[in-house]
Amino acid sequence: MILFGASGHGKVAMDSLLAGGIEVKAFFDDDVSKKTLCGKEVVAPYNESVYPDEDVVITIGVNRIREIVANKVKHNFGKIVHPSCMLGSDVTIGEGTVVFHGTIIQHSAMVGKHAIINTGASVDHDCVVGDFVHVSPHATLCGNVKVGKLTHIGAGAVVIPNLTIGKNVTIGAGTVIINDVPDNAVVVGNPGKVIKYNK
Repeated sequence: MILFGASGHGKVAMDSLLAGGIEVKAFFDDDVSKKTLCGKEVVAPYNESVYPDEDVVITIGVNRIREIVANKVKHNFGKIVHPSCMLGSDVTIGEGTVVFHGTIIQHSAMVGKHAIINTGASVDHDCVVGDFVHVSPHATLCGNVKVGKLTHIGAGAVVIPNLTIGKNVTIGAGTVIINDVPDNAVVVGNPGKVIKYNK
């Protein structure tokens, strides 16, 4: 597999693959100053003719940049699920998505394309997590939560059951969400309050 993004997020993704016995052939990156990472070659800029038969996963933590990169990559996309994860029955995980160490995804949850379910996060039954979403370390989505495309849920945030979080939302670390959140909102605090809107 090839990882697109030669940075800290890429390092953790590589560890997740190695834990499952999958070799990382190289990294792609757009920063031409990068040459190697963790002993692996960094191919910069992206070149569709390099390892054309290998799957690629984009290992960039910023949702919007991950979307931009996904639209230019010509390789097929893989997915990464660390073997320590606990996945319930009938869970769906889209292409390009990364599920890191110690996460729990419960029965009938659906995770979209190019999402990140980060270290120790919990996604409960019947949740729907949209494309290019980032659920940060130790965040909790209780049952039947819907999360829109490009939303970032901060570390340790909690969303109570049956809520809808809009698109392009930012939820601050440690925030407790007790009401639906509109598109583009930035929400912080306990209980969470909208403090501004993303462009």
